[in-house]
Amino acid sequence: MPNGFFGRILEVDLEAGQTQVTEFAEAEARKYFLGSGLAARRLFDDFEEALGPLHPDSPLYFMSGIFTGTPLPGTSKLSVCCRSPQTGIWNEATVGGHWPAEFRRTGLDGICIVGRAAAPVYLYVTAQGAEIRSAQHLWGRDVYDTGEQLRSEVGEKARVATIGPAGEKAVLISSIIFDPPNTRVAARGGPGAVMGGKNLKAIVVEGDPKSRVPLADASGLNAHLKEEIPKIRKNTQGLHDFGTSGGVVTVEAYGDLPIRNWKLGSWPEGAKRITGQAIQPGMLDHHYACYACPIRCGKIYKVADKGLFGHGPEYETLGMLGANCLVDDPLAIVQANELCNRYGIDTISTGAVVAFGLEAFERGLITTSDTDGVPLHFDAPSMLYLVNAIGRQERVGRLLGKGVRLAAQELGRGAEEFAVHTKGLEYPAHDPRGHVSMALNYVTAVRGACHLEALSYFLDRGVKAPDFGYVTPPDPHRSDDKPPIVVNLQNYLSVFNPLGMCKFLFLGGVGPVTIGRWLNLVCGWDMSMGDVLLVGERLFNLKRMYNVRLGISRKDDVLPPRLYAGAKPDGRAKGVLPDIGNMLYHYYQLRSWDDEGIPTREKLDELGLGMGA
Repeated sequence: MPNGFFGRILEVDLEAGQTQVTEFAEAEARKYFLGSGLAARRLFDDFEEALGPLHPDSPLYFMSGIFTGTPLPGTSKLSVCCRSPQTGIWNEATVGGHWPAEFRRTGLDGICIVGRAAAPVYLYVTAQGAEIRSAQHLWGRDVYDTGEQLRSEVGEKARVATIGPAGEKAVLISSIIFDPPNTRVAARGGPGAVMGGKNLKAIVVEGDPKSRVPLADASGLNAHLKEEIPKIRKNTQGLHDFGTSGGVVTVEAYGDLPIRNWKLGSWPEGAKRITGQAIQPGMLDHHYACYACPIRCGKIYKVADKGLFGHGPEYETLGMLGANCLVDDPLAIVQANELCNRYGIDTISTGAVVAFGLEAFERGLITTSDTDGVPLHFDAPSMLYLVNAIGRQERVGRLLGKGVRLAAQELGRGAEEFAVHTKGLEYPAHDPRGHVSMALNYVTAVRGACHLEALSYFLDRGVKAPDFGYVTPPDPHRSDDKPPIVVNLQNYLSVFNPLGMCKFLFLGGVGPVTIGRWLNLVCGWDMSMGDVLLVGERLFNLKRMYNVRLGISRKDDVLPPRLYAGAKPDGRAKGVLPDIGNMLYHYYQLRSWDDEGIPTREKLDELGLGMGA
């Protein structure tokens, strides 16, 4: 048996009601790692353009990373990969918590699901095998109720991944919720709709407590971790204290916070009211840690008199359902966060499309005839009204649940001018006018507007990446020096999901040199920093080629009008607009892509991908 993985994938055909285990070779794992890397290779090889994202035979992958379930800190990640029903292109949604590590104890590295069950089912996976069971009694239940019911049936130690009512109805911004109410989420791009389209309500896993991922050098790894973990703890103390919610005030000060559907530039008093430091003391029940993670960034909130209990809102949720909707009421945001979790919808896309809907109402494109007479404003009641409408698929919620791109196309009459997305994916709560490197990342990121594919704003705020020589913060508003930064960080971060690594390890000081060492201790390989980055570059180009086959090119690598033509009126980023044309030109050169943004034959050959990728 190889070290670092089992070499086994569970293949599930829901239409036939059959499961089987297939194997893959170590050479494949070394070339693509696991997680979204191996899934990208498989999805590319199985590519059939005629199979739309919601076609029963369009595959859905749940793939653990190589490090998932090992003692390495911050490595309890799993990737859910598919063709996105929201964007129509590549999608990977990554989740942490304890489900991924429990899944690894079944002796499997991944699951590939095809087909559509004739009636609602759930998948029960153990070390002894897999069963497809009826979920008729679960259909229509929210995420929290489903998790509670399944644990009562299977056992409290079982781990549950489930969709809510939104996923059942194939709402395009629906997510998959893991371990409710602790609630870790594979959120972006609509993976919940893919599960719903397959009549698959949930996947329940229960591993063998004695099972462990085989390690090449367990004693060497333990000795290394005694040195490494204290450094990670020290570098991530703020995340331990407040999670990402503690960053709202800092983000606003950089001009990075989306405010009132990305129109305003400054909101200091509102930011103070919704930051974690302000709301956590009255609502925090306890801290939550993912498997084997010393950071413990998760925050479980409890508001007994409102019946609220579960994972509190992270920064992105506070930014999108709070500032972007001009809502400074913490309780309303916590309520909206729980509603999104119970329905199973992505809080980022929900906050974006709610803000879009509020502005559309102001412009007369949505009227009270669409809302059963309810007037809409940039305030808490309107925000909560639209969250419920989307989750229940009622009235205007049926339109907004499609995301801002499709909603704007259906509304017409200039709606696309204030629909903030790239390639159909709504922007997260980081403004590319506050950190212009993020503009370049957003337009080139493989799943659409994704901040996690580069995280270059970290450098602007003083986070060091010494392996690359980045030890001094760059000017966040300067464009000409950003292309090499974005290329390097995209290649680096492209290995995180395939390895099962949390992006907070970047903040913790874990660079590609350390990642190479971890691979050598876990897998027994001999990988340098250059080897690690080569895999990252290979995977980034492979996913780009998947998108190219779906028609993606330079024409799609664009910022939305509000972010390339409308400068912020005030705040630290006042007047700043990214020079996206020049940045993109130099980025393509560095990537060895042609003028249309397509990887050249020479680059694909260099990366071992070949003409057909």
